[in-house]
Amino acid sequence: MTRLQTLPVSLQKSIQNRSLLKVISGLSNFKPESVFQISKAAGLGGADLVDIACEPKLVELAVEASNIPVCVSSVEPSLFSQAVQAGASIIEIGNYDSFYPDGRFFSADEVLALAVESRYLLPEVVLSVTVPHTLPLDSQAQLALDLVDRGVDLIQTEGGTSSHPISPGTLGLIEKASPTLAGAFTIASALKERHHDSPVICASGLSEVTVPMALSVGAHGVGIGSAVNKLNSELAMIATIKGLRQALDSFKSVATNNQSVL
Repeated sequence: MTRLQTLPVSLQKSIQNRSLLKVISGLSNFKPESVFQISKAAGLGGADLVDIACEPKLVELAVEASNIPVCVSSVEPSLFSQAVQAGASIIEIGNYDSFYPDGRFFSADEVLALAVESRYLLPEVVLSVTVPHTLPLDSQAQLALDLVDRGVDLIQTEGGTSSHPISPGTLGLIEKASPTLAGAFTIASALKERHHDSPVICASGLSEVTVPMALSVGAHGVGIGSAVNKLNSELAMIATIKGLRQALDSFKSVATNNQSVL
């Protein structure tokens, strides 16, 4: 049995079907009311997973509010154990976006060391690692391969917060997502070439327009942060998540129909 097979069946299916929808509350968001609201909206909106800051009490809140599996994100592996005991299903090294404004960046060697430490501390828990978009694309691909070789189960991409679109409307949304889409394509291609089947999650800067693109470039699912967690009301969050869910499902339906015709 692989570690991914220890996940709840519904989550396994969403990964296998390349339709995972993860809602990210924010690595630096330790506000209980906010995490509860985002988690509740994630569950009601049809998300498969909610990703929160690594704090046991927040995990308990998210589990209660969402009724879906919870992922915890941190860059401090020592914090993961208590979060898992509180109910987290996945641990993740990543969501570096909150560090970039302060000039804090993560090298490939540092990310790899954090992953190795996390795997050592919790050998049976599903481990996801975000590949920093600040690395060149070839370095992102190499890091992903090295991570998988060290026992990482899921690879995530990023890039939206550092992207500065210049066009309005749909074109601007595509420009916003271009760094994470490029990373997802490059990493998924590299993993496939090496015959690795580790799922890739495309995250950061995505929208209803670009989540289908993430699947088309090889991702098994998407992670959505600011498009949801910056909203002011629970109803708006739920509506946005439902729209994202529909965009994912519509793409999968079209892709399945095209395959059956062929």
